[in-house]
Amino acid sequence: MIVDDSAVVRQVVSDMLTRDPQIQVIAAVSDPVFALERLKTLSPDVIVLDVEMPRMDGITFLRRLMSERPTPVVMCSSLTEAGAATTLDALAAGAVAIVTKPKMGVKNFLLDASTDIIAQVKAAASANVKRLTPSARSDSRPAAVLPSPLKPAADAGRAGQKFTADAVLAATTGAMKRTTERIVAIGTSTGGTQALEAVLKVLPKDAPGIIAVQHMPERFTAAFADRLNKICQVTVREATTGERLLPGHVLIAPGGKHLMLKRSGAYYYAEVLDGALVNRHKPSVDVLFRSVANCAGPNAMGVIMTGMGDDGARGLKEMRESGSSTLAQDEASCVVFGMPKEAIRLGGAQRTLPLNEIAGAILLYAAGA
Repeated sequence: MIVDDSAVVRQVVSDMLTRDPQIQVIAAVSDPVFALERLKTLSPDVIVLDVEMPRMDGITFLRRLMSERPTPVVMCSSLTEAGAATTLDALAAGAVAIVTKPKMGVKNFLLDASTDIIAQVKAAASANVKRLTPSARSDSRPAAVLPSPLKPAADAGRAGQKFTADAVLAATTGAMKRTTERIVAIGTSTGGTQALEAVLKVLPKDAPGIIAVQHMPERFTAAFADRLNKICQVTVREATTGERLLPGHVLIAPGGKHLMLKRSGAYYYAEVLDGALVNRHKPSVDVLFRSVANCAGPNAMGVIMTGMGDDGARGLKEMRESGSSTLAQDEASCVVFGMPKEAIRLGGAQRTLPLNEIAGAILLYAAGA
C-alpha cells in the first residue's frame, strides 16, 4: 500500500513497484485517514508512507499502526535537515526503512532510484516484524531500520559493477602489535538505528572508543548522532577527518561518505573521504572494517549487527585474520539477519550474541577479558 498526498509520487512509485513480478500494489491513497479505511479490508505486507500529509501526519498514523497491527513501513521523506529530525522520530516509532526524495525533480529522482526502492520494499517485507513492536523496544531490541543511501544513478558502482573495498583502499599487513588502547568498530544497516541505540545507551563514559558505520542517507547522520549524544553517557558525533578516536567517544560515518580508521604513532583518528559505492553502499562497513584491520589489528574489536545484504562480512573476516576480536548479532534479535549471517558464513565472526549482550561484550573486551 502506498500512502502519499502527491498524485505524482503515488503514480510513479506504483508503476515502478508493479514492474517487479514479486510486488503487487494493492492500494494507493492520498492520506492516512483513507489508509485506515482501506486497512479494514486489506492486509498489505509493506506500506510506503509519506511523512507530511493532510488530515493526519505520517508519524501519528505510524504509531497507531504499530500499536494496533504492526506492519513493515517504508517512510518516504524529503531530503532536508529538518526532515531528517522528523524522519528519525518515525524510525523511533517503528518504521522499517527510509526512502529520501528531493523537494524538486521528484519524478526523475524516483525513477533513477527505482532499483534501491524496490530492494528496500523487499527487505521490509522480509523484516522480523516482532522486532518492530513496542514490547520489543522496551526490551532494548532493535525497532527500526535504515536503508543504504540513495544516490544519483551516475554514482560509480550504483547500477553496474558491485565494487569491493579494493575500490577505496588496499588490504595491508601493517597493523601494530597490541597496545593498552583498545577500540571497537561497529557496522550495521537495516534495524541498526535502534540496535546502535540499544548498545550505546548502556555504555559508561569510560567505554573504549567506537567508530561506526550505519547505512543512512546524507543529512541524516548528523541528526542521528546528535540524538544519540543526548541520550548516551558516551559522546557521539558525526565523524570528521583528523578527529581522534578517544575513550568514551563514538564517531558515526557521515551519510554519502566513506569512513576509515587511520593511525599516527599510537593514536587513532578518522578519515572521511569520497569514492565509489562499495557493496552499493557509501558509507561501507567493508571499507571501515578493512581500515581497522590494516591499522589496528589485535587492538580492535569488530561487531556486525542487523542489516540487509553482505556489506561488512568480508571486512569482519579481514579483522579476524589481523588478530581482532569479532562478533555478530544473533538471528533472533536481528530485524534482518543478512549481514551477520554472511559474516558467520565466511568465518569472520568468532561468536554470536543477542543484541542485549553486545555492550557487555565490548566492556569485557576493553577490560582485557
